[in-house]
Amino acid sequence: MQGNGFWKKAAQLTARLAVILAIGYGTAAGYMYLTQRGFIFVPTGDLSSPEEKGLEEIVVETPDMADGTQVTVWRAEPAAEGNPTVLYFHGNAGNISSRWQRFRQILDSGFGLYAPSYRGYAGSEGKPSEAALISDGLEHFDRLAASGTPIIVHGESLGTGVAVAVAARRPAADLLVLEAPYTGLADMASEQYPWLPVDLLMKDPMPSSERIKNVEAPVVIVHGTADSIIPVEHGKRLFERAGDPKQLLIVEGAGHGDLWRNGLWPAVLEAWKRTR
Repeated sequence: MQGNGFWKKAAQLTARLAVILAIGYGTAAGYMYLTQRGFIFVPTGDLSSPEEKGLEEIVVETPDMADGTQVTVWRAEPAAEGNPTVLYFHGNAGNISSRWQRFRQILDSGFGLYAPSYRGYAGSEGKPSEAALISDGLEHFDRLAASGTPIIVHGESLGTGVAVAVAARRPAADLLVLEAPYTGLADMASEQYPWLPVDLLMKDPMPSSERIKNVEAPVVIVHGTADSIIPVEHGKRLFERAGDPKQLLIVEGAGHGDLWRNGLWPAVLEAWKRTR
């Protein structure tokens, strides 16, 4: 009888522990589900004017998207007819004015610039999501294409998912440049939180590895071996999925934000020459 009592208490304790663990797991999963966009989209800083950054060539536009949401765009025409315009989709943190040094280099090369601020970021209304950013990205592409300029679609980090989605649905894109890309946001989340059912919880999976198969434009992927945010393996796997022509530039020792200082823009210039 005493033995039976022991096992009964052990079973009760195990059941209670299982309930506690289930509640804890459910709470953690629920928290991640509700707050996930706060990890993906991190708008920070105030939006400076182009003049404050020495970019007098840039005009600030505030177009209304299809649903009436107003966003900010920094825009400059190419220096000469036939030169391309870079449709620039920025990363998850900061805002478009924090990319001013990159924009300076683009303009100094004689290229035009069309850099939209995502919804919810400095200068733009609304809230960001995968669906909203891609819908807006397609509208931005069409606005730019109406001017007749050749278009280089450039995605930086988070923006690579938007860039791939836009290029996949707009075959008129002349070149796709992916700076430190991911195969998918769901893939990133699965690697960071392997204990969560990411496929069920993810609101914005951004499956670039599937979408890039539909891109007809030449593709340039640049990634650093020391990238601690998006491992270089993501860039390599995405390159394998891309169609020809394509180029993969692996920068030894470069981190997530070092690529522009380590040969990215010269690689883009060379890739553009090859398209001509």
